[in-house]
Amino acid sequence: MGRIFETRKSTMFARWDRMSKAFHRIGKEIAIAVKASGPNPEANPALRRAIQNARAVNMPKDKVESAIKRASGQEAKAYEEIVYEGYGPHGVAVIVETATDNSTRTVANVRGHFNKGNGNLGASGSVAFQFKRMGVFRLSPEGIDQEALELDLIDHGLEEMGESTGEKGEAQIVIRCAFSDFGKLQKALEDRNLAPLSAEPAYIAQTPVTLPEEKAVEVLRMIDALEQDDDVQKVSHNLA
Repeated sequence: MGRIFETRKSTMFARWDRMSKAFHRIGKEIAIAVKASGPNPEANPALRRAIQNARAVNMPKDKVESAIKRASGQEAKAYEEIVYEGYGPHGVAVIVETATDNSTRTVANVRGHFNKGNGNLGASGSVAFQFKRMGVFRLSPEGIDQEALELDLIDHGLEEMGESTGEKGEAQIVIRCAFSDFGKLQKALEDRNLAPLSAEPAYIAQTPVTLPEEKAVEVLRMIDALEQDDDVQKVSHNLA
């Protein structure tokens, strides 16, 4: 009985940790968006995206409002967005997106994660050529004629459209566009009253690599360590 309780407690804490990390990441997205274009979502597409992403991770409305208010204040932190590139173990290409108020701390932490994971932090451009920068939208398929929507969005930058499964096993429509068309496609969805479950820029690997399970676990261990870092917003890689 005690072992079952400990397992449940461990699972609960892990879920809280993931939720806390997600809220922290969204809070930074909100801060960056507000700092760039103000606190009014109607006039700030990046803030609208951040609010949509907050809903996707079940961030309470009062926390979203507090984050916007905090970001609007004179003492709000100014976050710098920095992208790091490198190779994980077994030559897997890795891109680390960060948002930081202390770049010296952040680069030291990121380098430390690469070193401990038997990887190497590289120079800017060292692995980015293996990825394509895209805008990625996820929608609920409920009530959507996918063929009609695909044809409709082609003129607004749509490049790829397919189906996927969310973390809870729910069906999703995944839409991708060139990063330069991110805002245009977002507006097209809004004009059609389609609220994405999430909307974010992403680095999409052009040639995924496959590794044996034992080696893949080594890579994923390093990626997990990076994702747990408070300054890291997102980690992309080309491991299949």
